[in-house]
Formats: sequence, structure tokens, C-alpha cells
Amino acid sequence: METMIQGPYDMARQSAHFGGWVRGTDDSIVMAFPVEGWTHSAAVVLRQRGDTVEGEVHGGGPAAWEQALAVLSLDEDGSGYPAVGDRDPVLGALQREWDYLRPVLFHSPYEAACAFVIGHRIRVTQQRAIRQRIAREHGEPFEIAGAVVHAFPTPQRLRKLTAIPGVAEDKVAKLHAIADAAMDGRLDRARLRAQPAGEAIAAMRTLPGVGPFFATGIVLRGAGRTDAVPAEAITRAGIGRLYGLATEPDDAEAERITAAWAPYRMWCSVLVHAWERGERLK
Repeated sequence: METMIQGPYDMARQSAHFGGWVRGTDDSIVMAFPVEGWTHSAAVVLRQRGDTVEGEVHGGGPAAWEQALAVLSLDEDGSGYPAVGDRDPVLGALQREWDYLRPVLFHSPYEAACAFVIGHRIRVTQQRAIRQRIAREHGEPFEIAGAVVHAFPTPQRLRKLTAIPGVAEDKVAKLHAIADAAMDGRLDRARLRAQPAGEAIAAMRTLPGVGPFFATGIVLRGAGRTDAVPAEAITRAGIGRLYGLATEPDDAEAERITAAWAPYRMWCSVLVHAWERGERLK
């Protein structure tokens, strides 16, 4: 399959920063996931060739390809992204330094919700290890370029698990509720993108174990919103540092600065977040 990339994009930079994918033999990346609709799982191989992303789908069809593009924010038109830097030279310098980095999303809002619930009150490394083990033991395997990758279990499969090693009993019950919500269509990416952000976040808060922070993450990092500003500490601190403010900006100041980033405020926020985390490591 093949899709034209709209706007500047560097898959190698995306992979170097966000990483975590199985690497193919030809600078490709491989991801495996349950395909929304939940009738099957698929593995997708993607590689960049100039202004085109090409690859193959194993175990699925066009829906899996489109879902993989969404994970990389390649389903959105980024042709206007550089214009943000023209309006805001501070942000523009960061765009060029970071090769116009875009957000990388969870494979689906369903997987985002599962990750947040599993990861509650444990380290990120522990959460990832648990999810990988669940995928190996209960997800569908795919052999790609000599390596085996496993998709996270479909909601139907997850719903049947009565116990998961390393996951507390109350979390398992919450995962069952997430699986039910996914099968009911309440976690569909298209649905959450179509709703006003506040309405979508409020809907996610009805899930057991999902508070405001997790609900926002499911909508912004699971469904993906091109034009939204997450009110989280690292991005807010990055705005303060990047724009030379004496103190961390309040809501009004952040709104004033980020207004120039529209309609790519989420992409710019992720860029600032990544930059700020890098500055803290220096």
C-alpha cells in the first residue's frame, strides 16, 4: 500500500524519538494491533520513500493501513504545519530543529485506555512490560522479517481473561469495562474525534478508573486531536522556558501564546513537550 505524505515528515526522526517499534530490514517499522471494529488483528510494515509512505498489511486490509497511518499522525493534512513557524519564529526554529515532529498515538483509544489503567501507580517501564506480556500470551502473533510481533488482545479476548499476572484484581475489572466500552463503540477513534474535545473527555471519565488526566490522554493520545492544547505540566513548563517567561504561564498566557499554533496546537504541544524533556536531561 502507498500513501502520499502531506507536509514535512521524517519517519527516522519520529522513530528515533518515540521508538519502541520492531525494526524491519529496510529502515521500516512494524506495528501490530487489534483493528478497530474488533473482528481481527493485523501487523503493518511502513517505510518512508521521499514524500510517500509505503508498506504492507499482514492479516488485514485498508482499515488496518489507515489505523497505522493515524498512529503516526499521517492521516492528517500537515501541509499547513510549517506556516505555524512562519507566524511564530520561536516555534518555527523548534520545528526545523526537530524535523517537524508530529505526535505518535496509541494504536487505538481502546489500547490507550488499557495502558493508562494498567499503568496506574506503577512505573512506565512496568506498564509496558505488562502490556507486552499480555500481548505475547493472549494476542495474535505475526512473523515479520524474521521477528514475531504480537498484537494486544482484542476486546473480546481481553474480556475473557479472569486473572492477569501482575495486574491487580480491581484493575482487571476495569479492563473488562474498557473492553465492553470498545465493543459498544464508545472508544472508536472516529467517534471521539468527531465530538467536541470536552464532550469526548467527559464521556471517557464515565469509565471505571479513568479520571480527568487519563480521560484527556485517551482522547488526545488515543484518538488524536490535531488542534488541542493539553493542560499538563511538562508542556506548560516548556512554553515558559521556550518563550523566556519569568514564571510558568497561567491558562490565559498559555492560550495567548498557543493561539498562533492553530490549527496544529496539539502537534506543537507535543513538540514543545519533547523539547522540554530533552532540556531536562542536559
